[in-house]
Amino acid sequence: MVTQRMLLCRAAGFLVQLAIVLCPAAHAAAYPSKPVRIIVPFAPGGGNDIIARYLAQQLTDTFGKPCLVENKPGAGGALGIEAGVKSPPDGHTLVMISSSYSVNPSLYKLSFDPVTDITPLIQIAEGPQLVVANPAFPAKSVRELIAFARQNPGLVSYASSGPGTIIHVSAELFSAMAGIKMLHVPYKGTGPALADTLGGQTNLYFGSSASSLPHVRSGRLRALAVTTLKRSPWLADVPTVDESGLPGFEVVLWYGLIAPKGLPRTVAQRINAEVGKLLLLERTAEQLHADGLAPAGGTPEQFLERIKKDIDLWRGVITDAGIKVD
Repeated sequence: MVTQRMLLCRAAGFLVQLAIVLCPAAHAAAYPSKPVRIIVPFAPGGGNDIIARYLAQQLTDTFGKPCLVENKPGAGGALGIEAGVKSPPDGHTLVMISSSYSVNPSLYKLSFDPVTDITPLIQIAEGPQLVVANPAFPAKSVRELIAFARQNPGLVSYASSGPGTIIHVSAELFSAMAGIKMLHVPYKGTGPALADTLGGQTNLYFGSSASSLPHVRSGRLRALAVTTLKRSPWLADVPTVDESGLPGFEVVLWYGLIAPKGLPRTVAQRINAEVGKLLLLERTAEQLHADGLAPAGGTPEQFLERIKKDIDLWRGVITDAGIKVD
């Protein structure tokens, strides 16, 4: 015999199950409930920063809440990333990462696992590095650079945005493959590294297209090569390193968003969907193309596979080249 008490218990159980089913949807519907910050783990002026600020502006309109960029440089980006991945997993703290993220595990003792302690969201863009030189530097091509460096060992200097960054390890990979020795001059961020290359205090810079291209177009820097195996469609007259005397050299820069581990799946899907829509817009493509980049997109799972693949790649490169961070 079904009693009133039993009916009440069944009703209560149904409500609990309904709450469990509806809870993820409620997370997505309520998100964001306050301003969203995007942590950029480098100083202002670099590729991460430029893309993050454009994205923040667009997402402010999309979400109806302020989306703000916060720069937290240090330790090749590890400090800012650590602050981001240890934030509450509610979607209100995101981290803009780039290829340097896949370098850090081989150079630093991280306090988090770069694969299992994050929620991947979406890859935003990808493109080549630009090997650029101060116009006063005598080499006008990669072949001339290698020849000059061999004749003047240790006299060719290159700037980087910090020890252990993708710029640092790319230049060291270049040196190892070319059989030359260059002087590494690390700075605290892209801005000062570029400033000293522009000023002639350093000779070279292996920079992102986003940060270097405007200075190439203005004539204040000379583009020697791009680091992808194919020429960039936006820099068709600039040869690749591969075709300029260093066969097989390839470095692809990428940018993407991650969040702390434990982010509700529905919130991750919402962010992926909204950013994915932005990447399909002509104005976004034009913004990225202006910086020598192409929109990416894809699922969180695809982005995670890219991260894992590059961690394995750079681990081998760093080990073979003997690259260390003091």
